[in-house]
Amino acid sequence: MLLWLAQFFQQDLGVLRVFSYISFRAVFATLTALSIGLAAGPAVIRLLTRLKVGQAVRTDGPRTHLVKSGTPTMGGLLILIAIAVSTLLWCDLSNRFVWVVLIVTMGFGVIGWVDDYRKVVHKDPNGMSSREKYFWQSVIGLASAVYLAFAVSGQSNFEVWHLFVEWVRSGFSMDLPPKADFIIPFFKTVSYPLGVWGFIALTYFVIVGTSNAVNLTDGLDGLTIMPTIMVGTALGVFAYLTGHAVYSRYLFIPFIPGTGELLVFCGAMAGAGLAFLWFNAHPAQMFMGDVGALALGGALGTIAVIVRQEIVLFVMGGIFVAETVSVMLQVTYFKYTKRKYGVGRRIFLMAPLHHHFEQKGWKETKVVVRFWIITMILVLIGLSTLKIR
Repeated sequence: MLLWLAQFFQQDLGVLRVFSYISFRAVFATLTALSIGLAAGPAVIRLLTRLKVGQAVRTDGPRTHLVKSGTPTMGGLLILIAIAVSTLLWCDLSNRFVWVVLIVTMGFGVIGWVDDYRKVVHKDPNGMSSREKYFWQSVIGLASAVYLAFAVSGQSNFEVWHLFVEWVRSGFSMDLPPKADFIIPFFKTVSYPLGVWGFIALTYFVIVGTSNAVNLTDGLDGLTIMPTIMVGTALGVFAYLTGHAVYSRYLFIPFIPGTGELLVFCGAMAGAGLAFLWFNAHPAQMFMGDVGALALGGALGTIAVIVRQEIVLFVMGGIFVAETVSVMLQVTYFKYTKRKYGVGRRIFLMAPLHHHFEQKGWKETKVVVRFWIITMILVLIGLSTLKIR
């Protein structure tokens, strides 16, 4: 919105030309979201406390977490408000990619809000059933996947609609241009054509999978938000370079016009995340809840798909991947051994993975900081793929 105003008054005030620079707006989107979060944080905590929106701690979790019972949850609302306001202020609102990411983020946030509401109002630690949650995630994931299959290939919504019509007329067998291929990092020109169906399937898996992976990681004070900030910021760099014709050609990455504007969104997400971390640092004054975790994960997955860096997201979000895999292995092995031996056995002392280290005697803060360090290393590895090609 501020970009439009600046363009309107630019002839009278030439200094407003600075608003046309994505980097300038990204910095101020970060500062705006950070300011909103820090200013509104205490009021949100007081409101959640007054409404008795307290965390319902799982009875089968670590005993040390019982002291967290009653801590205000649904703090992810603070993150989403800061992101939404900052994005609407500083982004180019005619950019279709910004709207896709924003809609997916808020859509997954609504799912998380319903889940949290059932937990705190009905006092059910399990919230929504897995089937219901996955259904609504799938609706949003598939809708965005179908749109992005053509949005990445076309340069306007008119072209998106034209490509969609051509796909239908072709009997759903049309190929997509090379920029929509599945890119293998560390190599200059190694990529694999996906086709429309392959693109939709991959996009659905990345968006829904990342959303749930971030949600599973959200179990310790500050554990989820800092990796999200680091990965989101790195994806913002990829978005800026992918949307720049010169840089993308030099770095052998696809040129997708319009993606550079996502740097502004990533800046807003980083600022909102830092503000939330101010109140979520140990001992946490509030938790983000599913409303924040599902939304942030959906945003990361969507941005990674748009900039065609799904594998890089897998690398940089290694902590999210490890947490998810630990749960899958634990559940699968427990069911297998119970069916075979009559008694379920476990690979980890407790899943997700961060609880395993807690059970081994690590302090909560040690687990969190070490996971942050690992994420920082993985993000640097992911960024290195820009040159190691």
